[in-house]
Formats: sequence, structure tokens, C-alpha cells
Amino acid sequence: MKNIFKQGTKGHDQTLLLLHGTGGDEQDLLPIAEMIDPNASVLSVRGNVDENGMNRFFRRLAEGVFDEEDLIFRTKELQDFINDAAKEHGFDRDKVTAVGYSNGANIAASLVYHFEKPLNGAVLLHPMVPRRGIELPKLEKFPVFIGAGSNDPICPPEETDELEKTLSEAGASVEVFWANQGHQLTREEIDHAKEWYDKNMKGE
Repeated sequence: MKNIFKQGTKGHDQTLLLLHGTGGDEQDLLPIAEMIDPNASVLSVRGNVDENGMNRFFRRLAEGVFDEEDLIFRTKELQDFINDAAKEHGFDRDKVTAVGYSNGANIAASLVYHFEKPLNGAVLLHPMVPRRGIELPKLEKFPVFIGAGSNDPICPPEETDELEKTLSEAGASVEVFWANQGHQLTREEIDHAKEWYDKNMKGE
């Protein structure tokens, strides 16, 4: 998978896994990583699926309708890629926090739905429920931040509520921040994501 790896400050063991939205690339979320933890290592990945010239992490059948078979395949592909990248670059595989937006948030959530402890935590910005009708792994106190827009036309509030409920029922510790916005990212939600990260990932 095409990616950018940036080594963090010496002695700092956190790595941010950046996962862009539809039509984005591995450059998109670099400024957000800088806001959340400028000292962390960064692994920013480009989605392997091309939808009419737009990069995505998995195929969809229509707006908001996921190709489940492809989602499962691509989720394993990403999990394997992170494992290999940790060996190649020497970062701590157990200290990886995903920061995903939209389609990237969906594949990050899918990692959590399908694998036992694939991440140290997850910042999901405008995510949807990746799959329904499956049993999640045990997520005992797994920290999740969800950034949502109360007027989001792509990811309606019911999606956020369902995702929070499903993750919480599996044991995750979920914090939701609602912005009075649509699907776009806001500085306010990134500031809240940083506060959450400092509290949960850095022990501050």
C-alpha cells in the first residue's frame, strides 16, 4: 500500500495511523497528526481502491452501502500491512492509534470490529457502522473517540448512535463529540480529539 512513514521524536513510542477520506491521499491528514501529537511517528496510508479516480479503502455498492466482501478483504489487507510496516520501520505495534476520516474512519472501525486489539485506540471522524449482525471481539476499555456532525448528510446521527452503542456493548470506552456541522472536519473536533488523545494515549 502506498504510504508515508515519518519517524517520531526519539524516546516517544506512539504512532499515528492516518486513513484519509474518499478522494484523498496519504498527504491529507498529515496536518491533523501534527495537531494531535507532533512527536509521534506517522504511518499515513493511501487506500488501494480506485472509484472513478478517487482513492478509497474499500468498494461500495452505492452511497452509504458497503461491499461487505471487499470490506472484509481490505480490512485484513490493512491489518497485514500495519504488521509488516511495524517490522520494517521498527515502531511499537502495540502503540498504534488510528486517525481516520469518513471512509478512513470506516476502515479503522472495521479493524476494531474484526480483529483482537488491532490498535491501541481509534479517532474516528465522521464514521459509519462498518458491519451489522456480527459479534465484535472483546474491547475491554478500548479507547475510541468519535467526531460527528449533527447535520451530517452522509453520516446521519443515528449511525453515530448505533456505532457508539455497539462499541460500548463490546466493552469499549467511547467518547463522542458532536459539532453543529455537516460532514466536513472542524478545528473544534480536532482540538477535542487531541484532548482525548492526551488523556488516553499519553497518560496526561
